[in-house]
Amino acid sequence: MASELEPEVQAIDRSLLECSAEEIAGKWLQATDLTREVYQHLAHYVPKIYCRGPNPFPQKEDMLAQHVLLGPMEWYLCGEDPAFGFPKLEQANKPSHLCGRVFKVGEPTYSCRDCAVDPTCVLCMECFLGSIHRDHRYRDPLVHLSEDVIARTYNIFAIMFRYAVEILTWEKESELPADLEMVEKSDTYYCMLFNDEVHTYEQVIYTLQKAVNCTQKEAIGFATTVDRDGRRSVRYGDFQYCEQAKSVIVRNTSRQTKPLKVQVMHSSIVAHQNFGLKLLSWLGSIIGYSDGLRRILCQVGLQEGPDGENSSLVDRLMLSDSKLWKGARSVYHQLFMSSLLMDLKYKKLFAVRFAKNYQQLQRDFMEDDHERAVSVTALSVQFFTAPTLARMLITEENLMSIIIKTFMDHLRHRDAHGRFQFERYTALQAFKFRRVQSLILDLKYVLISKPTEWSDELRQKFLEGFDAFLELLKCMQGMDPITRQVGQHIEMEPEWEAAFTLQMKLTHVISMMQDWCASDEKVLIEAYKKCLAVLMQCHGGYTDGEQPITLSICGHSVETIRYCVSQEKVSIHLPVSRLLAGLHVLLSKSEVAYKFPELLPLSELSPPMLIEHPLRCLVLCAQVHAGMWRRNGFSLVNQIYYYHNVKCRREMFDKDIVMLQTGVSMMDPNHFLMIMLSRFELYQIFSTPDYGKRFSSEITHKDVVQQNNTLIEEMLYLIIMLVGERFSPGVGQVNATDEIKREIIHQLSIKPMAHSELVKSLPEDENKETGMESVIEAVAHFKKPGLTGRGMYELKPECAKEFNLYFYHFSRAEQSKVLHLIGMALQEEKQHLENVTEEHVVTFTFTQKISKPGEAPKNSPSILAMLETLQNAPYLEVHKDMIRWILKTFNAVKKMRESSPTSPVAETEGTIMEESSRDKDKAERKRKAEIARLRREKIMAQMSEMQRHFIDENKELFQQTLELDASTSAVLDNSPVVSDMTLTALGPTQTQVPEQRQFVTCILCQEEQEVKVESRAMVLAAFVQRSTVLSKNRSKFIQDPEKYDPLFMHPDLSCGTHTSSCGHIMHAHCWQRYFDSVQAKEQRRQQRLRLHTSYDVENGEFLCPLCECLSNTVIPLLLPPRNIFNNRLNFSEQPNLTQWIRTISQQIKALQFLRKEESTPNNASTKNSENMDELQLPEGFRPDFHPKNPYSESIKEMLTTFGTATYKVGLKVHPNEEDPRVPIMCWGSCAYTIQSIERILSDEDKPLFGPLPCRLDDCLRSLTRFAAAHWTVASLSVVQGHFCKLFASLVPNDSHEELPCILDIDMFHLLVGLVLAFPALQCQDFSGISLGTGDLHIFHLVTMAHIIQILLTSCTEENGMDQENPTCEEESAVLALYETLHQYTGSALKEIPSGWHLWRSVRAGIMPFLKCSALFFHYLNGVPSPPDIQVPGTSHFEHLCNYLSLPNNLICLFQENSEIMNSLIESWCHNSEVKRYLEGERDAIRYPRESNKLINLPEDYSSLINQASNFSCPKSGGDKSRAPTLCLVCGSLLCSQSYCCQTELEGEDVGACTAHTYSCGSGVGIFLRVRECQVLFLAGKTKGCFYSPPYLDDYGETDQGLRRGNPLHLCKERFKKIQKLWHQHSVTEEIGHAQEANQTLVGIDWQHL
Repeated sequence: MASELEPEVQAIDRSLLECSAEEIAGKWLQATDLTREVYQHLAHYVPKIYCRGPNPFPQKEDMLAQHVLLGPMEWYLCGEDPAFGFPKLEQANKPSHLCGRVFKVGEPTYSCRDCAVDPTCVLCMECFLGSIHRDHRYRDPLVHLSEDVIARTYNIFAIMFRYAVEILTWEKESELPADLEMVEKSDTYYCMLFNDEVHTYEQVIYTLQKAVNCTQKEAIGFATTVDRDGRRSVRYGDFQYCEQAKSVIVRNTSRQTKPLKVQVMHSSIVAHQNFGLKLLSWLGSIIGYSDGLRRILCQVGLQEGPDGENSSLVDRLMLSDSKLWKGARSVYHQLFMSSLLMDLKYKKLFAVRFAKNYQQLQRDFMEDDHERAVSVTALSVQFFTAPTLARMLITEENLMSIIIKTFMDHLRHRDAHGRFQFERYTALQAFKFRRVQSLILDLKYVLISKPTEWSDELRQKFLEGFDAFLELLKCMQGMDPITRQVGQHIEMEPEWEAAFTLQMKLTHVISMMQDWCASDEKVLIEAYKKCLAVLMQCHGGYTDGEQPITLSICGHSVETIRYCVSQEKVSIHLPVSRLLAGLHVLLSKSEVAYKFPELLPLSELSPPMLIEHPLRCLVLCAQVHAGMWRRNGFSLVNQIYYYHNVKCRREMFDKDIVMLQTGVSMMDPNHFLMIMLSRFELYQIFSTPDYGKRFSSEITHKDVVQQNNTLIEEMLYLIIMLVGERFSPGVGQVNATDEIKREIIHQLSIKPMAHSELVKSLPEDENKETGMESVIEAVAHFKKPGLTGRGMYELKPECAKEFNLYFYHFSRAEQSKVLHLIGMALQEEKQHLENVTEEHVVTFTFTQKISKPGEAPKNSPSILAMLETLQNAPYLEVHKDMIRWILKTFNAVKKMRESSPTSPVAETEGTIMEESSRDKDKAERKRKAEIARLRREKIMAQMSEMQRHFIDENKELFQQTLELDASTSAVLDNSPVVSDMTLTALGPTQTQVPEQRQFVTCILCQEEQEVKVESRAMVLAAFVQRSTVLSKNRSKFIQDPEKYDPLFMHPDLSCGTHTSSCGHIMHAHCWQRYFDSVQAKEQRRQQRLRLHTSYDVENGEFLCPLCECLSNTVIPLLLPPRNIFNNRLNFSEQPNLTQWIRTISQQIKALQFLRKEESTPNNASTKNSENMDELQLPEGFRPDFHPKNPYSESIKEMLTTFGTATYKVGLKVHPNEEDPRVPIMCWGSCAYTIQSIERILSDEDKPLFGPLPCRLDDCLRSLTRFAAAHWTVASLSVVQGHFCKLFASLVPNDSHEELPCILDIDMFHLLVGLVLAFPALQCQDFSGISLGTGDLHIFHLVTMAHIIQILLTSCTEENGMDQENPTCEEESAVLALYETLHQYTGSALKEIPSGWHLWRSVRAGIMPFLKCSALFFHYLNGVPSPPDIQVPGTSHFEHLCNYLSLPNNLICLFQENSEIMNSLIESWCHNSEVKRYLEGERDAIRYPRESNKLINLPEDYSSLINQASNFSCPKSGGDKSRAPTLCLVCGSLLCSQSYCCQTELEGEDVGACTAHTYSCGSGVGIFLRVRECQVLFLAGKTKGCFYSPPYLDDYGETDQGLRRGNPLHLCKERFKKIQKLWHQHSVTEEIGHAQEANQTLVGIDWQHL
């Protein structure tokens, strides 16, 4: 197929390439009918360039389009070569001060909270960093263009813009507009799939695979493009072929919902549409050259067409917005933003067009299923938030009324009273309702900046808008009414969410309306009148048809109506009443009520009508609280919750309180109390004498008594609030700052709070501000956070005196409300008396009233007398101090009354006040302390009881632990046996430590056992994992793990095997039982539900039964293995290094000879025996001897188990205990784990043998002993073979050729391998050479090889030291050695640096090796560490040398053994790789190796966000990544959580992060999700968790999800903590704990991240 196409394509290309832009432009300049010429050109060429086959070639298409189509236009426009024309235009241009950047998804925007008018004022990064506001003057841009350029530009813009609009809004599928039709029409069609927001990715992918039978990868590609661009052709061919695909897609997707939108379109139409989009982008780039060109384009776009209204090109595009696909929308929105919105004159005209079409645009948006972000309605933010534009649109286009009416149009459902009625809140309802809410957002934008001066038109139009708004509120007044359920529980919870959502969304608008009214007195008066009129309409004459009745108590009577909250309908929604309350307060605050009382309808106010509905609402809350509405279900509880909640209370609960205060202030207090008693349904109780007695005799219904008590409490609480809550501007003489201060004091009185908690508990205004920052310093101290947790605000002690227990935004308090009320009244009277002047009489006479006896029931005692008797009642202990304080205050007030009004009583007053508040506090404190004391005593008693029991039952245990403690501490403190001599860890002079008996207890069966060779095995739970934490080369990858030979570890440590343990001990058989049960449980569970657990049983994982730490194998506990093998006689005469090497070489030779013999068949026995004679067995060497395994069966089994686990995990292969590589992996894991521990200790500057955590100590001890004993369960010949090969890398022999050179071997791994494999050879040697001698010689040999390694790779920096006269022996010795190297390398080695510098680099380079060796031999041979190494500080070089039987001058090793060493050094240096390195052809690792760290993060988080917003997805052609994620180990940015970047890993599709963990961290990864600001830990495919990020705001809090938007800065301590987790290999463990603690984490598909 392709080959046939080639010549054709080339032919096309040739004819196209021969076009000349200059000639075509010249032809156009001569043309009389330019439009026709241009259209013919397009009709001919567009289909030849675009859409030539099934797959688009954007680069080729763009190149040809530029050459054939856009080129001529640019020539025509410039009148010369555009390469010269455009730069000229650019030079002449004076650019606009607007930056005009269009933000991409996820790009950071900056908003200045001090200067911004509202939260939509944002800057881009560049502008923010360089924002010096230049003088903004406005000028006409056309002056820089010549007349004919203007004319030509106008012509070409008009034709091209019209063409683009026409073709993009074209709706026919198979024919073009007449002037673009081609002569001959091919039968080539596309099956075009369009995006919708209903179907999921999975549905689309599945459908496409069926419909156009493509692979899953292709289907994912299609789906991604459709989602991104809004459409994509999924098939190309003749009509029939495409139609068939369309029918399959429609059939497959129409089952659940509406089908996917698919069209079969002729290829020429698609070609023209693609070119139309290209044209719009081209126009956008052309106008960038000059503001004059921009202005011409704006003019063309907004010019009325021939059809009058709405016929301009801009209108046509806007009105067909919802018909266009995503890609087309975003292209034309971009063009509008770079043209119309950048030219201030046309921005205004565009705004007017937008407002005129507003209703239609919103209607289209409601029907459209795309997000608001890709709808033209989202442009409202560009006009409505500009204060001048918004005012102009209000006055000229009546915008406020339009928005509110559009809103009302979409909420059609009303009940009989014309109130909104919401249906059940289905998903579709919710979706539509969300759409409608965007209108409220627009209204908020319009109102967000308050006018400073009012014109008459603005007043008139605002009040018209206010009328419309009142209509809206009127539909909400009384919506969702509820009736109390009696008898049975409500069957179906009524719909309540929609109404509250509406209320929440409108809260800010209502507040802003009040702010607008407050800024102009005329408007306020008019608004107040209108609002009152609407309230009257809502409650016609306020009696809604209820019967009037008269109430009377104690000689007072009042007219009211018969109404019971518990029987009739009642509603929580009263926005009209609440708006009136708000306006009423404004009248008082702005003093309009005192200035123009004649303009206000104050005479029409009927206080009972005003208070009626808010009072019902508060009574409803009281009754719910008293449990009378339980049968109404949760919907009511939720409504009451939101009514008081911080999100709604400002325009709900608070306003109801204000409305009652308003009403009460205009009524007779007695009348108000009677109405209140009646509404609380307590009137009977209070008006009937002896009600209590009669009631109790008739019926003793506990519930009713309880209910009435609660209702009385609630009523008293309401009175306390009405009298006491005067802390709002307009009610009391306070301002907004005082109000917010009081809120904060009461929030912090409960407990110290973090900044974010505090912000959440305070009401926000429309700009998302709480006003807290301005006052917080005055009332609270800030306490910085530690390593975890967050910063806290604590209340300043001096603010505590402002605390009020009955603060109305608290939830209910349990104290006596009556006493509080009496106290308040006394305080009030006292204040009146203090502030009294000569001529006034104080009318507040509470003291007299409470000392008069009662009237109604004869001779009832006065309140005062009652208090006197109550103060000693034992059951009122809690309230005693309060009663005492009241009596004291009463006496003080009485004194003030009796003395003349002018007499000075101030001093006593003050003291009494203080005492009283002290008494109150004291009472409260005493009560709490008493309760706390009793609780403490009870708990302590329980605990000591339990303890006693435990000790009784476990007497012997306690005895033993005491003994054990004594013995272990003795070992640690270097028991006297040892302390006389220097401690030596290895060699013939190794310090002999007496055997310690070790007793351990199994955590599963609690049985104790001694660790012995022949007893049953005890094991530690352990976790083995691959690791790249120490790696210096992460790119290495094992191609075929089955054939890979891990014998030699490269010094880049590219991937090691790390073992860790939680240190908990079990019997091997107990563990086996436990693990089997876990496995069985898992198999049962899998049949039920396929959920991941936090551990993967199939991979042998389990949780430690005690601490739930993730584990995947067990390490056996052993005695020091060397003592077991080394029980031969020791001859005093031990060979020196040279002799030892010769002996070992002979033994190896003999072994290899025998192996060769065994492998060749016995063809001639005679020959065989001759060979035997030839082979002289070294003295005392018996290669046929096989030692007996000292361990019990159970221990052998565990040795195999752990060995196989290490092999399986380390090489990622199937377990095979026979594999010769098993012992290598065990030694490797031991070496790597020790290296990583040494690295951590060095990084933290801790001493090598300081106090290690016991789980680490146990793990290293068991791991080293295990590795030393593992050879006993491996094949002897295999281990001997490994030893021979390892040995040959240092002492060459003929049979091993291809061994790595000395530069490519990690010496510590080599040392561990040699030392641990050596017993396999030594057990057959009966010549009396001890194991210790071998250890020592191996160690010395490897140390010398390491020194040569260091010298060969050392950097020669000249440190200005004199090299002629070396000062000490080390330096001269090292110089001599360097000289020798110089000879052997054939002078390729660099010039000799100073001896001082060489010795320094040798010492520094070898330190890590010495420290690792010290740890290794310490755990292997059990020799305690010398006390000198246990303290931090110095480098301990000498102490380490002594402990390891090395001379302090390491070079002495070479001098003592010079005869053999010189030949060895020569053989090492002659390796071709060493030569290549010295000639600079390859690299080698330098020593000491640098410690790996996580990447450096920037101090300021915004620079990370910018880096991420510039990061494009590597797969989907320059598209911005949705979830850019940063690898903290290597710094790569990845496109996470998206289909585009999925790759296949071991047969599964995984996301970019999971794939990256395998290449970068061998399965473990630490990432930072930049958009969410959270750290992600991943391990394998099924494990992951989120971790708190190292970025904090100024309040010491993290901001996961970047919801608060405070600037974030790097907290170094927290980042170090993450780094430490990584260094300690604890990431997987951390994930395990997180997943166990939080089950939701288990359900996440981590592999897709």
